[in-house]
Amino acid sequence: MREWLGRAVGKEAEDLSRHDKWLCMMYPRLSLLREFLRDDGAIFISIDDNEYANLCLLIREVFGEQNEVATLVWEKGKKGDSKLVSETHEYIVIFARNKGYLTSKNIKWRKRKAGVDAVLQYYADLRVNLGNDHSVIRKAMMSWYRSLEKKDPRKAHKHYNWSDDRGLYFAADFAGPDDGRESRPRYDIIHPRTGKPCAKPSTGWRWDEETTRKALAETPPRIHFGKDEMTIPNRKSYLKEVDQEPLMSVFYKDGRAATLEVEGILGAGAFPFPKDSELLADLIGVVADDDDIVLDSFGGSGTTAHAVMKLNQAVGGSRKFVLVEMDREVCRTKTKARLEKAIAGYTYIPRKGKPSSVAALGGGFRYCELGEPLFDERGNIRSSVCFSDLARHVYFTETGEPLPATVALDSPLLGIHNGTAVYLLYNGILKDKTQRGGNVLTTNILGTLPAYDGSKVIYGTACRIDHERMRREGIVFKQLPYKLKVGGA
Repeated sequence: MREWLGRAVGKEAEDLSRHDKWLCMMYPRLSLLREFLRDDGAIFISIDDNEYANLCLLIREVFGEQNEVATLVWEKGKKGDSKLVSETHEYIVIFARNKGYLTSKNIKWRKRKAGVDAVLQYYADLRVNLGNDHSVIRKAMMSWYRSLEKKDPRKAHKHYNWSDDRGLYFAADFAGPDDGRESRPRYDIIHPRTGKPCAKPSTGWRWDEETTRKALAETPPRIHFGKDEMTIPNRKSYLKEVDQEPLMSVFYKDGRAATLEVEGILGAGAFPFPKDSELLADLIGVVADDDDIVLDSFGGSGTTAHAVMKLNQAVGGSRKFVLVEMDREVCRTKTKARLEKAIAGYTYIPRKGKPSSVAALGGGFRYCELGEPLFDERGNIRSSVCFSDLARHVYFTETGEPLPATVALDSPLLGIHNGTAVYLLYNGILKDKTQRGGNVLTTNILGTLPAYDGSKVIYGTACRIDHERMRREGIVFKQLPYKLKVGGA
């Protein structure tokens, strides 16, 4: 990246402090990241005011304005150091790879409401102990809510205190909106105990009569009645059915938590301005399915990987992560060190107070270093590339999976994947570098290849076998380097 910037921008590219140099660094990276995404994928970018305006222009050009989802405003603190305006927020810019695809598939991004799982669990325990005595259950729920502190996220659900055989619910208003329409439904709803029509809201009912009839016919009914017909009925909103919510465009989360977490793992001053693992876990949980891959191209202190592991433990799943970090020292002493401790468990050392034990998250990771590029600037395979390097790339390009570690790499047969054998003729693997053999597929060379009775994909520099023979043998030939230009390093 720095070599490219040196050619494109000049010597001034060394510090990356000016806007133009930052844009030169970001443009190819965003373009590449876009290609990594599936149609249902998305990119989240944390940014402050310094480059926010430039990022918006850049990412709209790369991803297309039609794929812009939203910009979240993260209020990180109540105080700031400024003589004019206290800047206490950052942005999280969100773009989809294909927003139209998300819409066409009716894909919705939702997260679990804070505290809802604990409320539902407490209610479930009451049902076990108290059975279907719903009046006693309601009193117990209300008493429990009152015992919680005001800032406790569970207390936010205190209006969910009614109970029936279906579950915990809130008696929600289902009066029609006050829009001045005289045509709002104003049918009678009969009270189940008195047999008389219930009082009606002045704006009419929210639901049409057929919808209400079906709600009343369910067991238990989805309409909540007062003690007599003088009370306007309500609709039942069950917590288990509304336990998720969309992301909020503006939210508050103390920005110091991320720094304290990293310092508690790696020591004071370990890493400046780390991301927040709890926040990232929330964002990842909204868009990533149980077996998706999450990529962070600015790995830093390893927060994204930490967040993925936290999410997997909290809600299940086997989400995977890929982190990219250009600074080798940061990789070894920060990123790698943090993940090892998170996986194995560690002792959290706060700035003040007593150390505490943090349970192991489990899992694992593979630490890799980027090798020499396979191709030169003209798209040719570099002369220094050995068979094993190219073999790994060929196998991954062909199968989408890494070459198994058990492969000895002393044969042109790299492996068999889904019934197809993958071969590579390169760099004298057959001890013959002449024009008529070695890297060129000829009739004689075909006879010396490890036998496989099935379809075959063979990579080489040229092919001297006629099409009919290739068809009979079930061979697809792919010429080097042209079939591999799309990637490789």
